[in-house]
Amino acid sequence: MSAEETARASNFIRDIIEEDIKSGKHKEIVTRFPPEPNGYLHVGHAKSICLNFGVAAEFNGRCHLRFDDTNPVKEEQEYIDSIKEDVKWLGFDWGKHEYYASDYFQQLFDWAVLLIKEGKAYVDDQNADEIRNTRGTLTEPGKNSPHRDRSVEENLDLFNRMKNGEFKNGERVLRAKIDMASPNINMRDPVLYRILHASHPRTGDKWCIYPMYDYTHGQSDSIEHISHSICTLEFQDHRPLYDWFIKALPVPAEPHQYEFARLNLTYTVMSKRKLLRLVQEKKVFGWNDPRMPTISGMRRRGYPAAALREFCDRIGVAKSNSTVEFAMLENCVRDELNRNAPRFMGVLKPLKVVVTNYPEGQSDFFDAENNPEDPTAGTRKVKFTRELYIESEDFMENPPKKFFRLSPGAEVRLKHSYYITCKEVIKDNDGNIIELRCEYDPESKGGSTPDGRRVKGTLHWVSASEGKRAEIRLYDHLFKQENPDKVEEGTDFLDNISPDSLEILTDSIVEPALADLKAGVTTQFLRMGYFCKDQDSTADKLVFNRTISLKDGWAKIQKNQPD
Repeated sequence: MSAEETARASNFIRDIIEEDIKSGKHKEIVTRFPPEPNGYLHVGHAKSICLNFGVAAEFNGRCHLRFDDTNPVKEEQEYIDSIKEDVKWLGFDWGKHEYYASDYFQQLFDWAVLLIKEGKAYVDDQNADEIRNTRGTLTEPGKNSPHRDRSVEENLDLFNRMKNGEFKNGERVLRAKIDMASPNINMRDPVLYRILHASHPRTGDKWCIYPMYDYTHGQSDSIEHISHSICTLEFQDHRPLYDWFIKALPVPAEPHQYEFARLNLTYTVMSKRKLLRLVQEKKVFGWNDPRMPTISGMRRRGYPAAALREFCDRIGVAKSNSTVEFAMLENCVRDELNRNAPRFMGVLKPLKVVVTNYPEGQSDFFDAENNPEDPTAGTRKVKFTRELYIESEDFMENPPKKFFRLSPGAEVRLKHSYYITCKEVIKDNDGNIIELRCEYDPESKGGSTPDGRRVKGTLHWVSASEGKRAEIRLYDHLFKQENPDKVEEGTDFLDNISPDSLEILTDSIVEPALADLKAGVTTQFLRMGYFCKDQDSTADKLVFNRTISLKDGWAKIQKNQPD
């Protein structure tokens, strides 16, 4: 079974929608992606984005982008802008259907008043700790608030006074009157409104009470006539409350909530709270640090959007939580880049080579293919000169057997150009190798000789006079453990940060053509991996992020799986 077929088979949400269409339950499919603008989106959100926008497109429906902006203390315009950029970058468009929970504040307030009038909500004077302590446990029922039986008139008066700003933060809340003995704790008189004297980015100081998420999102779904309200498994126990509100209020539609397993990825944390700590405590350079699992971080690292979409398709949509190997994501990235990334030569740790029998001042130009996987990508010219750089690891003075790169007396092929043989090794006063003196075979131009001899080693190189200096940032996993959330008592997840997650090389040499590359474009450096030109690049200083190595870890994992 192909990866696509596997993903389709495991997407139970798609199966539900398909059946709803066949049965006539829904004539139009409307989904929504409802992020809270209190941080940057991560790869787990990418799964939800691809699911909601994907099924809507598949069934000729639409997907709304709705911001759950009910907490003005934590929300910023920066986050809203980043979320919109991420969704568009992934390849999806909400068109005119951009909404905000704050669009519905007046309607939500009016419905809250209706709940009070019908005896289904009351104002509670208990503080947060008192409410928490009287809510009960999984085995013990909660205790009724002493204010639960207030009259409708008193509740309406207090709620309006809450709205008018007469009380301090936390002094009173509005709660639904459901059942303090319910086996589902979420049904034990949940809080609908809290007092929060804070200016809202969109509504300003109009409101000083703000609705809670459990009250807001279901009614927002109804107002927007969402047909399938899709969320992650942690909201499964909240579904009875979602349904309770819909039945208790005169809403214009009755959407249904469906839950799917969230994405868990090895070597990664997905908690917004933890990601925020990484940023605030400067363990990373920001939300878009290429080591972060944020969509913006992956974009800056050079991951293609198509690779993330393919990854989400491959993992499918299931009903039970599981953890996906990070190597599977890397495999999707590597497959996409192998097909589409242009090829260049870059020397990360350069070692100077002087071709002593090549005439000074002379140069040759060779045609180099831009992508062997794509004949239409064409070729470029690379300039060969007397002095050039090779990778320092491609030379060994005393090599072991089966070392097919350069060593004293050995002959190798320089990619696209000539065969060279090492004749002399130059060292500094400390015994460090600083230069190689080599000779070239003029008859080997283009990589072949009249006598038909072959060499086993082919090295990449860059002309010393033509090459451009570059800073190369080599990224690895931010965490050294597969499950960084698993910590021993007295320790913190930050203790699992790997000291080797970033290595910076400042003296690398790359082909001059890379200077004209736009920031954000990912290329393959022959033999070294895939690298993305970073936004920090300037005319005087090129900066590249290693997106991923050429080695495929996922293939090894799959090979070791039991039959």
